[in-house]
Amino acid sequence: MRKICVGLGLILLFVGGGLRAQDSATPAPPKASAPKMEGDITAAEAKALEDGLNNKPDNLTAREKLITYYFNAVVTSQNSELEGKREQHVFWLIEHHPESDLAGEPEASIDPMGEFGSTEAYQRGKQLWLQEVENHPENPRVLCNAAQFLTLSDGKTAREFLEKAWALDPNDPQTASILAQSYELEELEVASPDDKLALAKKAFSLRQVALEKSVGEERFYELGDAAKSAFEAGEVAKAEQYATELLQSAPQIKNDWNYGNALHEGNIVLGRIALQRGDIVGAKEHLLAAGQTPGSPQLDSFGPNMTLAKELLEKGERDTVLAYLDSCAKFWKMDNGELQAWTATIKGGGTPDFGANLDY
Repeated sequence: MRKICVGLGLILLFVGGGLRAQDSATPAPPKASAPKMEGDITAAEAKALEDGLNNKPDNLTAREKLITYYFNAVVTSQNSELEGKREQHVFWLIEHHPESDLAGEPEASIDPMGEFGSTEAYQRGKQLWLQEVENHPENPRVLCNAAQFLTLSDGKTAREFLEKAWALDPNDPQTASILAQSYELEELEVASPDDKLALAKKAFSLRQVALEKSVGEERFYELGDAAKSAFEAGEVAKAEQYATELLQSAPQIKNDWNYGNALHEGNIVLGRIALQRGDIVGAKEHLLAAGQTPGSPQLDSFGPNMTLAKELLEKGERDTVLAYLDSCAKFWKMDNGELQAWTATIKGGGTPDFGANLDY
């Protein structure tokens, strides 16, 4: 099972035409799952698969390969014609295999916003999903896949589907992870501290279920989210436990796409805990350690978490934050001048607006 809770990052990267969204009013996405590399095909192979569908339109394997191929190709080539082809295969997938793993992945998403967004295509996909939910009201996987498609633009409906799926199967770690993400996104949008804490606690209870049901690589993927969720819910001991386990596990999986995320997230959480305890030296050490990450698909695109950096700035630790930004420049090449602007503001005695980089 691929890392479900991280799909929004890839979606936003895709609909934005490969550019990072800079609107600070838009919540930064959770980690995106690694771009799918296995089974990549060439343009010639894609054409052959398309030709083969003329004789065998029910070939699910061919459809899945083409959806993934077009998704990756649009990101790299910016070719809108390929996006239209992908959408047609996505419609087919929803109608014929709504329970499939790919149907709930970013590759099978359609968004009305962004450079290649299409309101018409999204609405068609939405109506297809609503029909499938009506046809399969007791199928948790169909409900979850529909929710994944609707999350960014129809969050309320997506939440209803997820809560129903969870009620049908309260032991499924995949559903727990997706529903926790839904609560975390809502937490970013509410203003009341009490409402934020209530949502954080809901999310954390689900993160615990997902973590307890996951083993090996999947547990490694869940630990970062669980650590952050625990901290936001006020469960500091659990946050420290999970962040420590994450950092201890990371060296064993150095070739994994999530390795850089683990180093970054684990140190950010432990640094915030240290600062909360009044240990400024420890907090500074963890911030600098977070900056030593080699990067990741998500960090390279969306940049570093600036929450601990902001908290240290408020304590007057400008030199440490500047050193952190300097380290982040090694992996965040898609910053659109943000790092330079933040550095200039800090050197001038101010505190930058870190926008979406405070939200994850």
